[in-house]
Amino acid sequence: MLRTHTCGALNIKNTGEKVTLSGWVQKNRDLGGMTFVDLRDRYGITQLAFNMDVNSDLCTAARKLGREFVIQISGKVIERSSKNTIIPTGEIEIEVSELIILNKSKTPPFTIENKTDGGDELRMKYRYLDIRRNPIKENLMLRHAVAKATRSYLDKQGFIEVETPYLIKSTPEGARDFVVPSRMNEKQFYALPQSPQTFKQLLMIAGIDKYYQIVKCFRDEDLRADRQPEFTQIDCEMSFIEQEDILNTFEGLIRHLLKDVKGVELSDFPRMTYDTAMKLYGTDKPDIRFDMQFVEMNDVCQGKDFGVFDGAELTVAINAKGCANYTRKQLDKLVSFVKTPQVGATGLIYCKYNEDGTSKSTVDKFFDDKDRKEWAEKAGCEDGDLLLIMAGDRNNTRKALGTLRLHLAEELDLRNPEIFAPLWVLDFPLLKWDEETKRYHAMHHPFTSPNPNDIAKLDSDPAAVRANAYDLVINGNEIGGGSIRIHDRDLQKLMFKHLGFSDEQAKEQFGFLMEAFEYGAPPHGGVAFGFDRLCAIMGGQESIRDFIAFPKNNAGRDVMIDSPSEIDKEQLKELNIRLL
Repeated sequence: MLRTHTCGALNIKNTGEKVTLSGWVQKNRDLGGMTFVDLRDRYGITQLAFNMDVNSDLCTAARKLGREFVIQISGKVIERSSKNTIIPTGEIEIEVSELIILNKSKTPPFTIENKTDGGDELRMKYRYLDIRRNPIKENLMLRHAVAKATRSYLDKQGFIEVETPYLIKSTPEGARDFVVPSRMNEKQFYALPQSPQTFKQLLMIAGIDKYYQIVKCFRDEDLRADRQPEFTQIDCEMSFIEQEDILNTFEGLIRHLLKDVKGVELSDFPRMTYDTAMKLYGTDKPDIRFDMQFVEMNDVCQGKDFGVFDGAELTVAINAKGCANYTRKQLDKLVSFVKTPQVGATGLIYCKYNEDGTSKSTVDKFFDDKDRKEWAEKAGCEDGDLLLIMAGDRNNTRKALGTLRLHLAEELDLRNPEIFAPLWVLDFPLLKWDEETKRYHAMHHPFTSPNPNDIAKLDSDPAAVRANAYDLVINGNEIGGGSIRIHDRDLQKLMFKHLGFSDEQAKEQFGFLMEAFEYGAPPHGGVAFGFDRLCAIMGGQESIRDFIAFPKNNAGRDVMIDSPSEIDKEQLKELNIRLL
């Protein structure tokens, strides 16, 4: 071993010991007669002391050490005269007697500090340097802890970890597949799995009644901060269960993870239907760390000859508590915000309920004091509150107000990342209409079971059919979701029919699963959690990128290794592929 201790292990109790440390040079400080070097490894930082009077050659050599040099030192642990109580090793330093340079380093392109001067693209290009920084290193350590705790919990619950294939068959549902050409099977292609969905259902049929896998998945879709072309899921499936069994089991998992990794204890997980979530928050993944629920205002806003309200399918408001003191400039910024393309609203109407009991709105020409009092009663406004109103078609207005709600919560510092507010959203629509293709698509996937009470509506009113599905939301982020699966061949065939599959298409794509259903498929269901996203939320961040060792950028590129890239013509020839 090139070290007896790590750089975070030594303290005042080790005073007088002879030690050997190895690591990277964090800082080098020349104070004339003394030179101090901060030595860093994964575990911490230890100060090294070089004395010109004791060993001038060694001190001179220390002064020439550059940032990120890899060195090995030996010396004696001594008490520091100027202690640093911020770090665990801050009471001691090493009086160095031997110095070996294991490897030199070029000057790094950005500072290896908690707060760095490197931009995102530069950090991604030199990700191996970025990982040396404490924030990234700690994120990866949290990821490890979450994976370890997940396996521990699921093992105790009787789950078996089973690996499923990465080279599979392309399917038409969901996002675009990444395809892989087969050399041995000319003009044919594998696909990389978007999830192990069909395989875990086959495992249920095979009698593996509790399965899990921490597994890579691949989706060729447009990216953003919380998406990557390859990502990791905690994928689970159970047999001989009902929805309630799954919700209870995986509430237990999330409780275990937060307590084990973060020391946070959660109470019961609230439950809300999809329709209620859309009505109260304008989204199927509401952030319930703060209130500010929607209040529908049609009955108190319409009929006053104000065209914006009278012509609207929905007039809806939120009460921003204590915000009546917003200035005209602040209010104008809110109006400008809702008109941005990402929000898409045409405008915003507000009413201030001042501390002195007076009120004033932007539409006082049409509404008097009595009207504004009715608004206040409807929305629960008190003196000091600010009422924000939107009007328009139902879906777009709710979506826009939901975006404004989150924006306002950010301004008011209501989204504390140290608070965790979980929520199950239930009773999703089974199908969603696609205007482009003029047919229904599965809201989740084609294997989701319809609510037994709604099966009869598949022919008469497909849009009204509820899915036996559920999503787990934490702090306004969808952490995962799942459903009770179809396990009956005839019902699965009916589902394919409503999704626009011909019998031939269904057989070609999923014939293996339909056949498996004929050999005693048990009732089963499952859930999959976005592992990267779960780690990010537990780490107090919205973006998953810094919780992945080597992520892609927003264009799906790995700028460090320059991938994707062209491949050799001989490889293309072997694969019988010609580029256009």
